[in-house]
Amino acid sequence: MDMVEIDIEAIVKARAGKRAKYIPRFVYAALRRLIHEDYINGYLRQGREGVDFCQGTLDYLGVTVTVEGEENLPASEAPNCTFVSNHPLGAIDGVTLGAVLGRHYDGRVKYLVNDFLMNLKGLAPLCVPINKIGAQARNLPQMVEAAFSGDNHVIMFPAGLCSRRTNGVIADLPWQKSFVKKSVQHRRDVVPVHFLGENSNRFYTVANLCKRFHLPNLAMALLPDEMYRSRGRHYIVRFGKPIPWQTFDNSKTPMEWANFVREEVYKI
Repeated sequence: MDMVEIDIEAIVKARAGKRAKYIPRFVYAALRRLIHEDYINGYLRQGREGVDFCQGTLDYLGVTVTVEGEENLPASEAPNCTFVSNHPLGAIDGVTLGAVLGRHYDGRVKYLVNDFLMNLKGLAPLCVPINKIGAQARNLPQMVEAAFSGDNHVIMFPAGLCSRRTNGVIADLPWQKSFVKKSVQHRRDVVPVHFLGENSNRFYTVANLCKRFHLPNLAMALLPDEMYRSRGRHYIVRFGKPIPWQTFDNSKTPMEWANFVREEVYKI
């Protein structure tokens, strides 16, 4: 479902299917307030797309960014790479990388993202939707293969979810190994990225409660509000030196290599 504007009621009904009839009207009203539907739609009406959408989001929110290690970015004519980043915010970190890398590589970037973001028409041209359940799951291997074999740099958040707070420390959950295997297969060097930022205490509390009581990932519904709260903030993104794809040999398993890169990210 592509939309120029966000209609949270239509999105929920589409995903809930027959169960949607049991959802009370006040729930939709609460969700509209929670995600700041009017505020988001005020931006979406501008009609920006692709890299311009990413930069426009930062401008609309008044977010400023300092880029460190830009000299580590491979040249435009270099082979395509896989950019892997920690995921502290769940929204601003994504659009920031799209803006920075999109400018550097003249728009030749693709995200591997949750399919929910395909509801944002302006961002959709940069996205390869990832949904491991439902009908789309059957096409997932082909979609990932198309992204890595294509003529675009790939941006990934290998944790899948944004960072959590554990024992007072905010960090990613364990990274998935797919970026290692696909980068070796397609001979893509891996560029580690460290994004400095954090969400509110409320977000981490809800996320931990969901984990403790085995509830659905309700914290995801808070991400639009976390983005709204980021208005006027300043963030830092750091690029490390590219890791040659040949590094990922048989001395470690792909999962161990993924953990190695994760540790390198937090050293930047």
